[in-house]
Amino acid sequence: MSKPTKPANSQTLLRGLSVLECVAHMPRSIPEIAEEAGISYQTAHRIVSVLTDVRYLRQVDSRLYGLGPKVVELGFAGYQQADVTKIAKPCLTKLAQATSDTVHLARLEDGEVIYLDKLQSRRPIEITSRIGGRKPAVSTGVGKALLLDTPEEELRQLFKRDRHLMKVKTSEVEWFERMRVYQDGGYAYDLGEDEHQIRCVAAPLRDATGRIVAAISVSSTLEYMQQDRMEALIPVVKSTAAEISRGLGFV
Repeated sequence: MSKPTKPANSQTLLRGLSVLECVAHMPRSIPEIAEEAGISYQTAHRIVSVLTDVRYLRQVDSRLYGLGPKVVELGFAGYQQADVTKIAKPCLTKLAQATSDTVHLARLEDGEVIYLDKLQSRRPIEITSRIGGRKPAVSTGVGKALLLDTPEEELRQLFKRDRHLMKVKTSEVEWFERMRVYQDGGYAYDLGEDEHQIRCVAAPLRDATGRIVAAISVSSTLEYMQQDRMEALIPVVKSTAAEISRGLGFV
């Protein structure tokens, strides 16, 4: 008995999706699309024409076609529907259980950190952050992680604006030296700049475009967070951040 064939409409849809995938990474000509998609030139030409008319494809030059603006619009719509808090929660829970420390998730707004989630430490300590609360980005670990891609001039303006809020007096030269180390390493510390006795290790989260959209951190008091433990936590926090970022579409 022969296998049932897919309805014509389904075949057309699948071929259209196949054409989109063919040009996902670089513009291609119709003959190239036909060959890669395994369809005839006539079928490829027809599908390309329809997709171009409805803006899913665009003509790059006289012979090449690439992804059109409609695909970009849908991509951003999909991103906006992705709730970073929900995506991050399972990973944050595992991180909190593994470290026994306070775990934060935060985003950046106008140079300030906004806490999206907080998992309390199992240790007998209290950290003043709260979900929905704000703190200066220049003094917090998550804040500095959120600023890792920020141009230097913007960083200077932000530091000058908020340096008076830092609990540990830090010169501009010293702060930027640390930021360059963090930028190279893909992590950030809070060395008591936000609260004297609190230490923190943080890392950024990236979306499908590679943009930093949030950051996570592990925080505790100096008693539990000496320099050697902070260094040991860097790969742990970065690994968790990478896992969450993959959930956000970052490759």
